[in-house]
Amino acid sequence: MTSQPDIVLLVLDTQRADRLSSYGYAAETSPQLDAFAAESTLFRHAISPAQWTIPSHASLFTGLYPSVHNTRQSFSVLPKETLTLAERLGRGGYFTAAYCNNPLVGVVDNGLRRGFASFLNYAGLFTSRPNQAGKRRTLFGRYRNWFKRHLAARIHQLQDSFARSDALLEFAFTPLMVLLWQTALSFKGNGPKSLNDAAKLLIERKGVKPGQPIFSFINLMGTHMPFHPQRRHIERFAPGFLGDREAQRYLQRFNSDVLGWLTPIGAKMAQRHLDVISGMYDAEIATQDELVGAFIERLRAAGRLDNTFFVIVADHGEHLGEKHFIGHNVTLYNELTHVPLIIRDPAGRLPQGHRWEPVVSTRRVFHTILDAAGMADEQEQLYSLAQGPARDPDEGTVFAEAVTPQNVLKIITKHAPELVREYRCDEPRRAVWHGRHKLILTGNDMVELYNYVDDPAETHNLATRHPEIVAAHKERLQRFSRQNESRSLQAGQVTQSDDAQLRNRLRALGYLE
Repeated sequence: MTSQPDIVLLVLDTQRADRLSSYGYAAETSPQLDAFAAESTLFRHAISPAQWTIPSHASLFTGLYPSVHNTRQSFSVLPKETLTLAERLGRGGYFTAAYCNNPLVGVVDNGLRRGFASFLNYAGLFTSRPNQAGKRRTLFGRYRNWFKRHLAARIHQLQDSFARSDALLEFAFTPLMVLLWQTALSFKGNGPKSLNDAAKLLIERKGVKPGQPIFSFINLMGTHMPFHPQRRHIERFAPGFLGDREAQRYLQRFNSDVLGWLTPIGAKMAQRHLDVISGMYDAEIATQDELVGAFIERLRAAGRLDNTFFVIVADHGEHLGEKHFIGHNVTLYNELTHVPLIIRDPAGRLPQGHRWEPVVSTRRVFHTILDAAGMADEQEQLYSLAQGPARDPDEGTVFAEAVTPQNVLKIITKHAPELVREYRCDEPRRAVWHGRHKLILTGNDMVELYNYVDDPAETHNLATRHPEIVAAHKERLQRFSRQNESRSLQAGQVTQSDDAQLRNRLRALGYLE
């Protein structure tokens, strides 16, 4: 292995850990990931720092918790003073390339694209192959590429505007617009093409200097709503669905009901509907698992895998009707925070076939990748997962933070204000894991305590039975909030895009000092 390996950061967007067979799920949803995990280190209790795309990706890219990097809203912009993983690796000699299927990362102008020499977005009308620009030397070819680039830029500007405007976002949720962005605008991108493009760069290395290592970030949206898995996987994981007209009509309504993905469920969902959604999610996992497996085997066959530091992780999970929630906008329950993290380390510092049981934050992917590249400073090396569980600078304590995206909150408040109040969607949530217990604090007064090891579904609130654990966990949360607010202000990371009213509300609730 060379001194600097290739690095692949593969984010399985919206992938719950508990639905992967490698994490103990009864159905065999992920045989390819299972095989990959057998030659990697699997982190049994990996925790996302946030419940949705933008803050969780920002934490993966910076190693910081959301209240430090302050990229928590669709209109937030990552502070320029905070260098991203791609910026660090690029300055250290890596060729940095991104293959992104999520428009919130690849389209919205929030700073997450910084540092990539090549950033390919697959959510929209046009996608491109690596190094496509400049390949065609005819006048027609140059004009066509110019036209596609400029049209794509205008479309990206429009998509960015939708993310930042409440009125445009609500318009985007109308039935006609939902149909448009699910089809013509390719909301979920193109997973097969993005993996193919990433493999070609890693294997053929066109445009890469001799001996130059590559950092590839790949985001796949296969398990994100709406659900359109392959037919043969539907037959496996949703038996009877293809012959059930009512179930098919329900899925069609569900796939087009974007407001329903955002809003808490007031009435209990019918079990037959829960079964449809659950089966479709599993079928999407299996569909994507095959694509990932083929990508890994392609690198192996080309002799590239054994010189690649390979990280598979999710940004967050997904509610599928549990606890009256669909989607991933509000809570910090395990359906959203417990995510897969599997690392294949050719250097052997993270051993093959090892299961890491202690709780860890996925923000430490940042430090671990820098360490693998030989670019981590002394403090960052401490947080590298390659140091092993016995040398944990977090001392077994992990945090997560959730603030409902403001533009989403305004929309669901307009359409279902009673559910916003009932499920406290307008209040911040904080969670802390320590020992065997997880505490969730909503606002200042709603306390939930769970044994996340013995009760991963979080069915038994132990708060009244263990007041001493509640008190200790609340103290950890208070110290965490004080330290992070201080770090954020010292770094000058409170940007003008942060909403003053929201910040005042968070401060009044004790979330900020």
